[in-house]
Amino acid sequence: MMVSFFDQFASPSFLGIPLIAIAITLPWVLFPTPPSRWINNRLITVQTWFINRFTNQLMMPLNVGGHKWALLLASLMVFLITINMLGLLPYTFTPTTQLSLNMGFAVPLWLATVIIGMRNQPTVALGHLLPEGTPIPLIPVLIIIETISLFIRPLALGVRLTANLTAGHLLTQLIVTAVFVMMPMMPTVAILTATVLFLLTLLEVAVAMIQAYVFVLLLSLYLQENV
Repeated sequence: MMVSFFDQFASPSFLGIPLIAIAITLPWVLFPTPPSRWINNRLITVQTWFINRFTNQLMMPLNVGGHKWALLLASLMVFLITINMLGLLPYTFTPTTQLSLNMGFAVPLWLATVIIGMRNQPTVALGHLLPEGTPIPLIPVLIIIETISLFIRPLALGVRLTANLTAGHLLTQLIVTAVFVMMPMMPTVAILTATVLFLLTLLEVAVAMIQAYVFVLLLSLYLQENV
Protein backbone atom coordinates (compact mmCIF):
# COMPACT_ATOMS: atom_id res chain seq x y z
CA MET A 1 0.00 0.00 0.00
CA MET A 2 2.77 2.42 0.89
CA VAL A 3 4.48 1.76 -2.43
CA SER A 4 1.35 2.78 -4.32
CA PHE A 5 1.20 6.07 -2.43
CA PHE A 6 4.63 7.05 -3.72
CA ASP A 7 4.06 5.75 -7.23
CA GLN A 8 2.44 9.07 -8.14
CA PHE A 9 5.84 10.77 -7.79
CA ALA A 10 7.58 8.44 -10.25
CA SER A 11 8.36 10.06 -13.58
CA PRO A 12 5.95 8.59 -16.16
CA SER A 13 7.27 6.99 -19.33
CA PHE A 14 5.82 5.63 -22.56
CA LEU A 15 7.71 2.99 -24.52
CA GLY A 16 10.73 3.73 -22.37
CA ILE A 17 10.57 7.47 -23.18
CA PRO A 18 10.23 9.73 -20.09
CA LEU A 19 7.25 12.03 -20.40
CA ILE A 20 8.49 14.64 -17.96
CA ALA A 21 9.63 16.75 -20.92
CA ILE A 22 6.01 16.98 -22.12
CA ALA A 23 4.86 17.87 -18.60
CA ILE A 24 7.41 20.70 -18.50
CA THR A 25 6.63 21.96 -22.00
CA LEU A 26 2.84 21.85 -21.68
CA PRO A 27 2.45 25.01 -19.50
CA TRP A 28 3.96 27.22 -22.21
CA VAL A 29 1.47 25.88 -24.76
CA LEU A 30 -1.47 26.89 -22.57
CA PHE A 31 -0.52 30.56 -22.33
CA PRO A 32 -2.31 32.80 -24.84
CA THR A 33 -0.07 34.88 -27.07
CA PRO A 34 -0.83 38.63 -26.99
CA PRO A 35 -2.03 39.76 -30.43
CA SER A 36 -0.83 42.84 -32.27
CA ARG A 37 -4.17 44.61 -31.77
CA TRP A 38 -4.67 47.41 -29.26
CA ILE A 39 -7.72 45.75 -27.69
CA ASN A 40 -7.08 42.31 -26.16
CA ASN A 41 -9.53 39.78 -24.82
CA ARG A 42 -10.23 39.43 -21.10
CA LEU A 43 -7.89 36.48 -20.56
CA ILE A 44 -4.86 38.26 -21.99
CA THR A 45 -5.77 41.43 -20.10
CA VAL A 46 -5.90 39.56 -16.77
CA GLN A 47 -2.67 37.72 -17.58
CA THR A 48 -0.87 40.96 -18.44
CA TRP A 49 -2.21 42.70 -15.31
CA PHE A 50 -1.09 39.82 -13.07
CA ILE A 51 2.41 39.69 -14.55
CA ASN A 52 2.82 43.48 -14.34
CA ARG A 53 1.67 43.62 -10.72
CA PHE A 54 3.93 40.76 -9.72
CA THR A 55 6.93 42.20 -11.55
CA ASN A 56 6.45 45.66 -10.01
CA GLN A 57 6.22 44.20 -6.51
CA LEU A 58 9.23 41.94 -7.04
CA MET A 59 11.47 44.61 -8.57
CA MET A 60 10.55 47.39 -6.13
CA PRO A 61 13.33 46.64 -3.56
CA LEU A 62 15.97 46.15 -6.28
CA ASN A 63 18.03 48.84 -7.93
CA VAL A 64 18.15 49.38 -11.68
CA GLY A 65 20.80 46.70 -12.17
CA GLY A 66 18.51 44.03 -10.77
CA HIS A 67 15.67 44.96 -13.13
CA LYS A 68 17.38 42.93 -15.84
CA TRP A 69 16.10 39.85 -14.01
CA ALA A 70 12.45 40.91 -14.30
CA LEU A 71 11.65 38.79 -17.36
CA LEU A 72 13.42 35.71 -16.00
CA LEU A 73 11.82 35.84 -12.54
CA ALA A 74 8.34 36.62 -13.86
CA SER A 75 8.56 33.76 -16.37
CA LEU A 76 9.76 31.38 -13.66
CA MET A 77 6.92 32.45 -11.39
CA VAL A 78 4.23 31.83 -14.03
CA PHE A 79 5.87 28.55 -15.03
CA LEU A 80 5.97 27.18 -11.47
CA ILE A 81 2.41 28.25 -10.72
CA THR A 82 1.12 26.57 -13.88
CA ILE A 83 2.99 23.32 -13.24
CA ASN A 84 1.84 23.21 -9.61
CA MET A 85 -1.78 23.89 -10.54
CA LEU A 86 -1.82 21.31 -13.34
CA GLY A 87 -0.40 18.77 -10.90
CA LEU A 88 -3.55 19.07 -8.78
CA LEU A 89 -5.67 17.62 -11.58
CA PRO A 90 -6.48 13.89 -11.42
CA TYR A 91 -4.20 11.48 -13.31
CA THR A 92 -1.53 14.11 -13.83
CA PHE A 93 2.15 14.29 -12.93
CA THR A 94 3.71 17.18 -11.04
CA PRO A 95 7.33 17.75 -12.17
CA THR A 96 8.02 20.05 -9.22
CA THR A 97 7.70 17.09 -6.83
CA GLN A 98 11.07 15.96 -8.24
CA LEU A 99 13.96 17.35 -6.20
CA SER A 100 16.28 17.10 -9.20
CA LEU A 101 14.12 19.50 -11.24
CA ASN A 102 13.80 22.02 -8.41
CA MET A 103 17.53 21.89 -7.74
CA GLY A 104 18.07 22.40 -11.46
CA PHE A 105 16.23 25.70 -11.12
CA ALA A 106 17.64 26.72 -7.73
CA VAL A 107 21.37 26.03 -8.11
CA PRO A 108 22.08 27.91 -11.38
CA LEU A 109 20.00 30.95 -10.41
CA TRP A 110 21.51 31.12 -6.91
CA LEU A 111 24.99 30.69 -8.36
CA ALA A 112 24.30 33.49 -10.84
CA THR A 113 23.41 35.89 -8.01
CA VAL A 114 26.61 34.95 -6.15
CA ILE A 115 28.75 35.43 -9.26
CA ILE A 116 27.12 38.81 -9.94
CA GLY A 117 27.89 39.91 -6.39
CA MET A 118 31.51 38.74 -6.55
CA ARG A 119 32.02 40.47 -9.90
CA ASN A 120 30.30 43.80 -9.22
CA GLN A 121 31.01 44.36 -5.52
CA PRO A 122 33.36 41.68 -4.14
CA THR A 123 34.02 43.56 -0.89
CA VAL A 124 30.34 43.80 -0.01
CA ALA A 125 29.69 40.21 -1.09
CA LEU A 126 32.50 38.89 1.10
CA GLY A 127 31.41 41.23 3.89
CA HIS A 128 28.19 39.21 4.29
CA LEU A 129 30.32 36.36 5.63
CA LEU A 130 31.42 38.41 8.64
CA PRO A 131 28.95 40.69 10.48
CA GLU A 132 30.29 44.04 11.63
CA GLY A 133 31.47 44.22 15.22
CA THR A 134 32.20 40.51 15.56
CA PRO A 135 34.65 39.68 18.39
CA ILE A 136 38.03 38.49 17.12
CA PRO A 137 37.83 34.97 18.70
CA LEU A 138 34.49 34.33 16.92
CA ILE A 139 35.64 35.44 13.46
CA PRO A 140 36.74 31.97 12.16
CA VAL A 141 33.61 30.29 13.53
CA LEU A 142 31.24 32.89 12.05
CA ILE A 143 32.94 32.76 8.66
CA ILE A 144 32.45 28.98 8.57
CA ILE A 145 28.81 29.28 9.68
CA GLU A 146 27.98 32.01 7.16
CA THR A 147 29.70 30.08 4.36
CA ILE A 148 27.68 26.97 5.17
CA SER A 149 24.47 29.00 5.31
CA LEU A 150 25.34 30.51 1.92
CA PHE A 151 25.75 27.11 0.28
CA ILE A 152 22.60 25.75 1.95
CA ARG A 153 20.43 28.37 0.24
CA PRO A 154 19.87 26.51 -3.06
CA LEU A 155 19.24 23.27 -1.19
CA ALA A 156 16.65 25.02 0.97
CA LEU A 157 14.95 26.43 -2.13
CA GLY A 158 14.65 23.05 -3.81
CA VAL A 159 13.73 21.05 -0.71
CA ARG A 160 11.09 23.56 0.40
CA LEU A 161 9.23 23.42 -2.90
CA THR A 162 9.55 19.63 -3.18
CA ALA A 163 8.55 18.90 0.42
CA ASN A 164 5.48 21.13 0.46
CA LEU A 165 4.06 19.75 -2.79
CA THR A 166 4.91 16.14 -1.93
CA ALA A 167 3.33 16.38 1.51
CA GLY A 168 0.17 17.88 0.07
CA HIS A 169 -0.18 15.18 -2.58
CA LEU A 170 0.42 12.40 -0.05
CA LEU A 171 -2.09 13.82 2.42
CA THR A 172 -4.70 14.21 -0.31
CA GLN A 173 -4.25 10.62 -1.45
CA LEU A 174 -4.44 9.32 2.13
CA ILE A 175 -7.71 11.15 2.77
CA VAL A 176 -9.18 10.00 -0.55
CA THR A 177 -8.29 6.41 0.32
CA ALA A 178 -9.90 6.81 3.74
CA VAL A 179 -13.11 8.16 2.15
CA PHE A 180 -13.41 5.19 -0.21
CA VAL A 181 -12.70 2.69 2.57
CA MET A 182 -15.19 4.20 5.05
CA MET A 183 -18.01 4.90 2.60
CA PRO A 184 -19.61 1.41 2.79
CA MET A 185 -19.12 1.05 6.55
CA MET A 186 -19.51 4.58 7.97
CA PRO A 187 -21.08 6.89 5.37
CA THR A 188 -21.51 9.78 7.81
CA VAL A 189 -17.85 9.79 8.76
CA ALA A 190 -16.93 9.41 5.09
CA ILE A 191 -18.98 12.49 4.17
CA LEU A 192 -17.30 14.51 6.90
CA THR A 193 -13.93 13.28 5.69
CA ALA A 194 -14.85 14.28 2.14
CA THR A 195 -15.61 17.78 3.45
CA VAL A 196 -12.13 17.90 4.96
CA LEU A 197 -10.78 16.73 1.60
CA PHE A 198 -12.52 19.62 -0.16
CA LEU A 199 -11.00 22.12 2.27
CA LEU A 200 -7.61 20.46 1.85
CA THR A 201 -7.92 20.81 -1.92
CA LEU A 202 -8.50 24.55 -1.52
CA LEU A 203 -5.46 24.69 0.73
CA GLU A 204 -3.40 22.83 -1.86
CA VAL A 205 -4.39 25.36 -4.52
CA ALA A 206 -3.15 28.13 -2.23
CA VAL A 207 0.05 26.21 -1.44
CA ALA A 208 0.73 25.65 -5.15
CA MET A 209 0.65 29.40 -5.77
CA ILE A 210 2.35 30.47 -2.55
CA GLN A 211 5.29 28.08 -2.93
CA ALA A 212 5.96 29.31 -6.46
CA TYR A 213 5.86 32.89 -5.19
CA VAL A 214 8.15 32.11 -2.24
CA PHE A 215 10.66 30.38 -4.55
CA VAL A 216 10.95 33.44 -6.79
CA LEU A 217 10.79 35.90 -3.87
CA LEU A 218 13.76 34.27 -2.14
CA LEU A 219 15.72 34.39 -5.39
CA SER A 220 14.99 38.09 -5.64
CA LEU A 221 16.18 38.60 -2.05
CA TYR A 222 19.41 36.76 -2.85
CA LEU A 223 19.77 39.00 -5.89
CA GLN A 224 19.11 42.10 -3.79
CA GLU A 225 22.13 41.28 -1.61
CA ASN A 226 24.44 41.14 -4.64
CA VAL A 227 23.38 44.05 -6.86
